[in-house]
Amino acid sequence: MQASRGTRTKTRQLLQKKPRQRGMSPITREFQTFNEGEKVNIVIDPSIHKGMPFSRFQGLTGVVTGIRGAAYEVSVNVGGKTKIVVSRPEHLVKTVE
Repeated sequence: MQASRGTRTKTRQLLQKKPRQRGMSPITREFQTFNEGEKVNIVIDPSIHKGMPFSRFQGLTGVVTGIRGAAYEVSVNVGGKTKIVVSRPEHLVKTVE
């Protein structure tokens, strides 16, 4: 029988919280706002499934290029190509420069 290939396959360690961070994250993470041109890190919060980017983009840094509904469009360079990642603000963190 063929194994299923969902969006969360092979993410047992990647999408796992540390014991003291388990449970729901603070509500203020949902109300973050970002401006276009701002650098952000993609840090997936596994306790919030809505608006979660694909696991390949975990830990990458990109630039906010636009807003799509309640989510943000983030431009990320992956393997010499530019990809657009659509993610809600719970999964984004401002880059400290």
